Amino acid sequence: MNFADTLSPSRSDASAPPAAVSPPVLRPRGSNHVGMRQFNERVVLQAVRLNGSLPKADLARLTGLTAQTIGLITTRLEDDGLLLKQERVRGRIGQPSVPLTLNPDGAFAMGIKIGRRSADWLLVDFTGKVRVRETLAYDFPDADVLLPMVQSHMRTILEGMGPLASRLVGVGVAAPFNLGGWHKMLGLSEAVSDQWNHIDLCAQVQAMTDAPVSFAKDTSAACVAELVAGRGRDLKSFLYLFVDTFVGGGLVLNSHLHGGIHGNAGAVASMPLGVAEGGTPPEQLVAHASLWELEQHFKAAGLEPSAAYDDRAMAGAYAAHTHTWIASAALGLAHSVVSATAFLDIDAVVIDGSFSRIMLQRLIDETGAALRRYNWEGLWPATVIAGSIGSDARALGGALLPLHENFAPDRDLFLKVAS
Repeated sequence: MNFADTLSPSRSDASAPPAAVSPPVLRPRGSNHVGMRQFNERVVLQAVRLNGSLPKADLARLTGLTAQTIGLITTRLEDDGLLLKQERVRGRIGQPSVPLTLNPDGAFAMGIKIGRRSADWLLVDFTGKVRVRETLAYDFPDADVLLPMVQSHMRTILEGMGPLASRLVGVGVAAPFNLGGWHKMLGLSEAVSDQWNHIDLCAQVQAMTDAPVSFAKDTSAACVAELVAGRGRDLKSFLYLFVDTFVGGGLVLNSHLHGGIHGNAGAVASMPLGVAEGGTPPEQLVAHASLWELEQHFKAAGLEPSAAYDDRAMAGAYAAHTHTWIASAALGLAHSVVSATAFLDIDAVVIDGSFSRIMLQRLIDETGAALRRYNWEGLWPATVIAGSIGSDARALGGALLPLHENFAPDRDLFLKVAS
């Protein structure tokens, strides 16, 4: 995992005003003042994370901290098991250097995704590598059944960690704000749907563990994963669209997740696809670009609905139904892209989802074809690209949040560094 782009080795003139076109470059800079110990430790960890490994001399140069301060900090971080020494690098002018790197076993975080069709558990180490992955599929989550399963899977993962379980720094839960929403589309009774309106999911999970638990909207968590470990390493501002049982999204502005007043920035599911006329409201994007609709195509043809989420969707008897769905979904997504471009000056639109990569590329190709049929006069045409994380995005984003809270210096969100 990279919490940001590659750290630039050059120093900018602190007295120079920010450029008119792009925001000022952010770098993990430290302070030699008393009382900044924890912040400076985070700055050092961030610099190592961004570069993979660094000797102390480079750490001092990149962070602006003195060599003595770097020596004290790196010794503490080694003692805490967060940094490891690598083999000496010889053959250069001067004394051989000893690069420092993150200790994968230094810290762990767990991400839990609760969705309308499945739940996922990911255990992520200090470098962001997924160590354990577990999945549970269902037609719709029954709280009385699912919550005990959440605790059971958490316990199984922690027991498998052995002594390293003491290094779990937090749990991140990713789920829709309104898990029971659109219950009529799902064919659920209002009573079954309303069950989730009275459950504080974060509090329920917190009661299952001593580790601190944080909550994020599922598509926002997926957007965080893309921001930190995917396309966000190269893009500063983008609209993120995630196609799952219901389509959703997120918005990144200047390399930070923008939630909006109510946390709904990028919530494209409710975007209307037409003008309201008469007494009938226009359809929303959720009715055209959600895998729920593809499930209905499969079900009507006597096929397995769950194939919408795997490689079967693009093969055999499923393929024709999938292509029909893609053609409709692409029209809805293209409408959303044009609408977003008219309001947001963004670098690109990133589309991802919980289905096969072949199907994703076909959806993006069709969306691109639909976009070419729009009148772009007065607008800068948006670039549509594929996301890089896939179905793990929501759980991975959940796991990244506690790692960031404990070890990244930027408390707003993830520090991003322009090269």
